[in-house]
Amino acid sequence: MTITDNREHTGEPPLQKGVFVRVGGFAHRRKWLALVLWVAVLIGVWGIATAAGDAYKNDTSLPGTEAQAAADVLKEHGAERAGDTIDIVLHDKGGLDGVRERVDPMLKEVAGLPKVGDVQSLYDNPTAIAEDGTIGYATVQLEVASDDMPLEDTERIQDAAQKIEGDGLQVELGGEAVRLLAEGGTGVGEMVGLVAAMVILVLMFGTFIAAGLPIMIALFAVGSTVGIIVLASHIFTIASWTPPIMFLVGLGVGIDYALLIFARFRAELVRGENPERATITAMDAAGRSVFFAGCTVILALLGLTALGLGSIQGMSLSVALTVLMTMLASLTLLPALLGIFGNRFARQFTKRAEKRKAAGKSADGEGWRKLATAVQKRPLAALLGAAVLFGALAFPALGIRLGFNDAGNDPSDSTSRQAYDLLSDGFGPGFNGPLLVVTEGGDGGAEEAAAAAATTLGQTEGVAATAPPMPTPDGEAATVLVFPESSPQDEETQKLVGTLRDDVLPGVTADNGAEYLVGGSTAASEDYAGKLGDRMPLFMIIVVGLSIVLLMAVFRSVLIPLKAAILNLLSIGAALGAMKLVFQDGMLGFEGGPIEAYVPVMIFAIVFGLSMDYEIFLISRMHEEWVTSKDGDPSRAVREGLAHTGSVITAAGSIMIVIFAAFVLSPQRLLQQTGFAFAVAIFVDAVIIRCVVVPAAMELMGRRAWWMPAPLAKILPKVELEKH
Repeated sequence: MTITDNREHTGEPPLQKGVFVRVGGFAHRRKWLALVLWVAVLIGVWGIATAAGDAYKNDTSLPGTEAQAAADVLKEHGAERAGDTIDIVLHDKGGLDGVRERVDPMLKEVAGLPKVGDVQSLYDNPTAIAEDGTIGYATVQLEVASDDMPLEDTERIQDAAQKIEGDGLQVELGGEAVRLLAEGGTGVGEMVGLVAAMVILVLMFGTFIAAGLPIMIALFAVGSTVGIIVLASHIFTIASWTPPIMFLVGLGVGIDYALLIFARFRAELVRGENPERATITAMDAAGRSVFFAGCTVILALLGLTALGLGSIQGMSLSVALTVLMTMLASLTLLPALLGIFGNRFARQFTKRAEKRKAAGKSADGEGWRKLATAVQKRPLAALLGAAVLFGALAFPALGIRLGFNDAGNDPSDSTSRQAYDLLSDGFGPGFNGPLLVVTEGGDGGAEEAAAAAATTLGQTEGVAATAPPMPTPDGEAATVLVFPESSPQDEETQKLVGTLRDDVLPGVTADNGAEYLVGGSTAASEDYAGKLGDRMPLFMIIVVGLSIVLLMAVFRSVLIPLKAAILNLLSIGAALGAMKLVFQDGMLGFEGGPIEAYVPVMIFAIVFGLSMDYEIFLISRMHEEWVTSKDGDPSRAVREGLAHTGSVITAAGSIMIVIFAAFVLSPQRLLQQTGFAFAVAIFVDAVIIRCVVVPAAMELMGRRAWWMPAPLAKILPKVELEKH
């Protein structure tokens, strides 16, 4: 193997006349123009978005699945759902008959509220009261889907129902509209994350103005992008849970990118450069890293479109746009702000550096230099220790069970959770998630075929009860509600869906020629998880493959991209394993249940991209030290690379960790799981992988780290991240 030493022995590096220098220099010189333009964009976008309002749509269609086929049959025969329902669940130990004089007026009042189509009283439906007579439910038929139900109208229903509580009568409400009402109070996690990020930045830079710049960049970028997505929701399918994910990722990435450039700017000021030269140098070096790091995140997110699922496609494009805007803000707005505050920063940072020197404190980066030296002495031990740790964390991920949360995962003191528990106590665990068997055709007609299926299903192990068949308006199809003995999220319910489809219903079809399809929300959840699992390998190949090619072009290396991909997969595995232990197995006091089907693919795409950010930040500085060093020592390049970037990477990682971890405070389980997994992944990546594993691996690879076969080098475009 031939190692080509491509170092250039230079003195003071000249400023390159590349796009990053030109953009950074223009923004620095025309600082007020750049700032005004960004303010105009933010105000203009939000002004239009506020006037237009949002039109988020949760696309739950699953082409090619049985649950979707069942929904299509119902739509074809005029039984498509017009609106959702809210259950008013009542419990009185003395019996519900004794409180009828209080319940009937309440139900009449609810029937007259906005967006309420009809109310079916529990006293008019014998099956709506449990056998012991203490638990029952009234069904409120809404005129709209839960996602379209105004929160204030849901609150009116809740207030009207619960005002009759007292004297032994308990009233709780269930249904997706009620759960959305509880989720409406978000924002705590975002504020906690911002405050924690501000504290870390103040400790790092010693001044509130300097600490505020990265946060300002993130808020400008995320704010503008969310406004754009509000407008785009009128044209494209964008789920209602997309904006919080955009804020989660955009805030972390925005601070991350701005911090990298700002840290290089500070280093140049301490070296004695004037603010303009320091800004341009920072843009010429760190700005390049930010650009290509952002490209890797966007590339990974766009890979989600390969899954072909509407809500995930909308989310991936929205978050990719968020990353793009944060990247643009870091490259244009940040130089303008550095131009405004540059002279002040020059005085503050140089004075602080002089005080450190006078106090006899070690130079910045000395601790990281010592850490790299220690790791390089025993690189195999470092790698083996990390491998054991990663394996222990990632192993539980093999047992992840995908699904969707329901009211059984809500906080125990929420009305939706208490309604769920009361219905389970009164009517059985499977009452909250019945399966819907759709019948079409048959020798004696759909309704007769549905009755035959109901008889067989009622005798099936795992089925608690079945409801009488209900024909569609045109009589050409019919439905049967099947109540499992287990809860909707129980693994036994998942097995029951497969048993009905593969073993039970095919036998009924053989007898009468009817077509049976198992649908409903519980079956759709299983189908969605299965569809994601089937398409995951293709998605992983696309994301990992394209990222490796990009890194090969950037670093002119074969081993570094392969190492990066493997380490990124390990951090993702550790995050998924930890999330499984906490949210599926119920550690740390969280309610156990399946992992949200969306979450693993989001974690893979976003964490893979963010991990590549740190790889580019660290390796690009090591490469800069390698090509500009005079002694040709790859070990020294590794030490100096970590010495110059270790504090920035750990600070950026710490900020991301606190921002992501703060989302565990969110009432939405999707955001809890996502924030927790992101925090674990960034901790593993920024603290263990970049500061320990990468120096060990680079030490073992030595000069071979920068090797690339000549034929491959000719094919790939040459991309330079550092000036030399």
